[in-house]
Amino acid sequence: MKSETPKEQSYDVIIVGGAIMGSSTAWFLSDNKDFNGKVLVVEKDSSYEFASTTHTNSCMRQQFSEELNVRISQFAADFVKNIRTYMGNDDRVPELSIQNYGYMYLADNEAFAQVLRENQKVQLDAGAGTELMTAEQIKKNYPFYNVDDIVLGSINTVDEGFWDGSTVFDWWRRQAGERGIEYITNEVVSMAKNAAGTRVESVTLKSGETIACGQVVNASGPRAARTAAMAGITVPVEPRKRFTWVFAAEQPLDRDLPLTIDPSGVHVRENGGGTYLAGGHSDVDPAVDHSDFTMDQSLWENHIWPVLATRIPQFEAIKITSEWAGHYAYNVFDHNAILGSHTEVENFIFLNGFSGHGLQQSPAMGRATSELLTYGEYRTLDLTPFNYERIINNQPIIEKAII
Repeated sequence: MKSETPKEQSYDVIIVGGAIMGSSTAWFLSDNKDFNGKVLVVEKDSSYEFASTTHTNSCMRQQFSEELNVRISQFAADFVKNIRTYMGNDDRVPELSIQNYGYMYLADNEAFAQVLRENQKVQLDAGAGTELMTAEQIKKNYPFYNVDDIVLGSINTVDEGFWDGSTVFDWWRRQAGERGIEYITNEVVSMAKNAAGTRVESVTLKSGETIACGQVVNASGPRAARTAAMAGITVPVEPRKRFTWVFAAEQPLDRDLPLTIDPSGVHVRENGGGTYLAGGHSDVDPAVDHSDFTMDQSLWENHIWPVLATRIPQFEAIKITSEWAGHYAYNVFDHNAILGSHTEVENFIFLNGFSGHGLQQSPAMGRATSELLTYGEYRTLDLTPFNYERIINNQPIIEKAII
């Protein structure tokens, strides 16, 4: 892919990575009347063929154990349902909705059931509509499940389910570009700091240009650690492989299938037209090379399919129609977002480590990062607890509801 040359030699903000997080930040900057700086978005692959954004299952939920994560998803739901209003009542922008089949967490032991109870309290306090269900209640409402081993279920069908993330992504890029945000196909290969080491002064592109910057945003997904290393700093994010299969059932279910999280960790959801989408990963879950998207066929045969057929007997007779592997930008420290400025390199901004729930968090994260870049603080939803400083201070915020 041919590299593109930036129009300017200096930018107020350089965003490294133009996928969902970089584009959300770019769009919110373009939408902020208090921001009038020049922005460059550098994306190494403008086809986004291997981006986590492209490989997402495009769902959102409010069933988290941390209240802040609940509120982050609530803003995402509001943004999606009112996207045309948020985007200036642009008639070209389609009206979107959320397919609210919900998430169904299934607990097969009392300890996990207690976690669901504790999580529900957090969610209800934040205004979510989470309900707990006994095995008998689950069977009555969703008779296709085998619940012989289930102690408790947790489900929320309000603003929880599938949404069209690709359309939001497309419109963020389109409007941002129309408003003067510059996107180029290129790659940041190095960064230069000032003599004190407190600021990134410039970035060098693969094509050879050195571009001055006021602030730099690390929005490079699973490559976050590589980008940070260019500034001589570290971030605990690594690529973890996640597998997805779409399959058709010989006997489709008679009602929508919630995104079901089996106690084994395998998940499956409605995909429409008698097809379903399942995902999971192997028990051994190492960091992988950024270019490794090889499927593991034995995982399907030996783990995923047996779990599906046991939990939903109608899925004994199914046929795979498509499959792919993608990467989580996995925060090995505490599975939560890593945001804000570096503690020493003050103009290096993190937007990393979403551990599989980045797409649904992208509206709130882009808005927050744009506020930080414009005002030096969060003005709407205070995301300070997720700032990088907690990494340095070894103060993890553990999110228990990670799929």
